[in-house]
Amino acid sequence: MIVVFGEALIDLMPADDPDQWRAMPGGGPANTAVALARLGTPVALACRLSNDAFGRRLRRHLKENGVDLSLAVSATEPSSLAVLGFAGQGVPDFRFYVQGTADWQWTAHELPDRLPPATRALHFGTLASVLPPGAEVLLAWATGHAHATVITYDVNVRPSLLPDRRAYRDRIDAWLRIAHVVKASSDDLRWLHPGRDPFDAARDWIDRYGNRLILITFGAQGATAVSADGFPVHVPSVPVDVADTVGAGDTFTAGVLHSLFAQNSLNVVPPTVSTSAMDRALRFGSAAAAITCTRPGAQPPAAAAVTDLLAQLGDAGPA
Repeated sequence: MIVVFGEALIDLMPADDPDQWRAMPGGGPANTAVALARLGTPVALACRLSNDAFGRRLRRHLKENGVDLSLAVSATEPSSLAVLGFAGQGVPDFRFYVQGTADWQWTAHELPDRLPPATRALHFGTLASVLPPGAEVLLAWATGHAHATVITYDVNVRPSLLPDRRAYRDRIDAWLRIAHVVKASSDDLRWLHPGRDPFDAARDWIDRYGNRLILITFGAQGATAVSADGFPVHVPSVPVDVADTVGAGDTFTAGVLHSLFAQNSLNVVPPTVSTSAMDRALRFGSAAAAITCTRPGAQPPAAAAVTDLLAQLGDAGPA
C-alpha cells in the first residue's frame, strides 16, 4: 500500500454557461490517491474531511474510486475551495479559499500510531505540506518515519497562497531533507530558484539533501528523472488534444509511483531504482498524465487505458 497525506478540496471550474460553476473533487494529494487507486495500487488517504456538503461529496468521490479512508479525520471546519480560471492551452490559474478550513488543522493525535500493513511509501505534497498550522505537524510525523518507509514529496508550488519566495523555499527545504523521491515541475523549480536551469537546481537538491531521485516534468517537453546514482533519464511527452491540464501532474506522480511499486522498487529504504525501471515508470506516468489532459478536470485513467496508449506508441510491457 501507498499512504498519501494531504488535502482533498473542491475545485470550482467554469461551466459551459458563463454564469455557472462546476464543483469538482480536487486537491493534489486527493487526485494522486484517486489516480493510484484507478491504476490498481492499494492506497489510503490521510486527510481531514469536512462534515459539510462539499466534504460529503469528497468522501463519496474518494470511496467510489477505491481510496481507503480509514486514516481520514472527520472535521468540523468547512471544506477548502480552489477557484479555477484558464489561460492558454488549458493551463489552470488557481485562487484558493483556505482561511480556517479543514485541510490545514492537523493535530498530532489525529495522525496514525501505526501504518497499514505492507505500507511501501508515504506520499506528501502541495498545500498541506506548507500551510500552517498542520504542515509542521505533518513534517514532524513524517520525519519520525523516514528511516523505515520511503518518503515521496510533490513540491507543486502555489505562489498565490505564499508569495514570499524565501519563506516558501524554506518550508519546502524542510521536506527535501527527509524525502527520498521528489517530484517538481520545471515551473516549480524556476519559481523557487529564479535564473537557474531546472535540471541544475534538481541536481543541487540531490547534492545538498541526499534525495535518491528527483522527477521533473517539463509539460510538452516531457519528463526527466535525476538520480543520486548519476543517471538522468528523459522521456518525451505524449501528444494529445488537451481539454485542460488539471490533475495532470498529480496523475504523473501517481503513474510513476504505481510503476515503481509494481516493479518492487519501493521495497527498501532508501529506494534503489535501475535505469530501465525508471524509464518504464516515466513512460507510464507520462502516458497516464496525457490521458488526464484529454479530460476536463482531474479525471485520471485506469491502468488498461494507459497500457493501451503505450501499446499504440510501441511501448510494450506492463507498468
